[in-house]
Amino acid sequence: MRSLLRALSLLLALPAFAAAAQTMAQTVEQTPPRGWLLEWPATDFSRAAVPFAEILSGGPPKDGIPSIDEPRFVPVAEERELDPAEPVIGLRLGGEARAYPLRILTWHEIVNDEVAGRPVAVTYCPLCNAALVFDRTLEDGRVLDFGTTGKLRHSDLVMYDRSTESWWQQFTGEAIVGELTGSRLAVLPARLESWERFAERHPDGSVLVPNDPRARPYGRNPYVGYDSAAAPFLYQGELPEGVAAMAYVVAVGEQAWPLQRLREAGRIEAGGLVLEWTAGKASALDSARIPEGRDLGNVVVWREGPEGRAEVAYDLTFAFVFHAFRPEGRLHLE
Repeated sequence: MRSLLRALSLLLALPAFAAAAQTMAQTVEQTPPRGWLLEWPATDFSRAAVPFAEILSGGPPKDGIPSIDEPRFVPVAEERELDPAEPVIGLRLGGEARAYPLRILTWHEIVNDEVAGRPVAVTYCPLCNAALVFDRTLEDGRVLDFGTTGKLRHSDLVMYDRSTESWWQQFTGEAIVGELTGSRLAVLPARLESWERFAERHPDGSVLVPNDPRARPYGRNPYVGYDSAAAPFLYQGELPEGVAAMAYVVAVGEQAWPLQRLREAGRIEAGGLVLEWTAGKASALDSARIPEGRDLGNVVVWREGPEGRAEVAYDLTFAFVFHAFRPEGRLHLE
């Protein structure tokens, strides 16, 4: 009887073993383009979690979009450049509050910072409108600095860490190529909100300013009209059904809600989550001047718990992005 059970367990395990072996074989058999090998000699291309064919050049080379590694801040009361409706990523950690304007992140995409002693990466991918903040410390205690690869996957920024030159998917915070493949960064709750809202909430906070105000046309949008386009840029995947590819959605883990639905309702409660919308934040991807972008509004997401309200990490992104990276997720159209 014991031998029969052993044989049966082996038989049941065969499909899983076969699938794992097939995945490993696909990974090993992948050949990176010669240009990658020349540009990225320190990257271990024998380890990858995604097909190389899904990774496309976005145009710029490695670090062609330079990250900000020595960020400068001024007190909220001293900021004179930002319009009230301009979008910023608002982050509060350990009693410190900082705002990272999209007028700057549009041109740099990554800020390597430390807030209240915690190393963080504040990131923004304009092609996905994905504004996410990550803890830069891995589970083993290593602290990573990030730069831009110049590559895109599903139209989303592919970052790299400067320790191992592994490649990381910005939308998921997961290493997809290289030594650290499979590692994940912890996502920290932050708000994509108007400068006015942040300043009202944190009058004693600080705000990121350019290291060199003349280095880029800060405040200008190089993606004019992008969030009104019929289709995303450099995207080859499937498109979602029942919703426009470029429709804004509020994504929370494996769930998402159309921004328009939240805007009409003002407030949505779902399984302990509360999503709230208020007017007053401009789109960073609409007009040539960011402050003149159409009003997308402010979104806040929290969960009610025994100790009160706890803010939850969310992303205001496009429907095609959620569909590409959360294919098993649920988009609540109604």
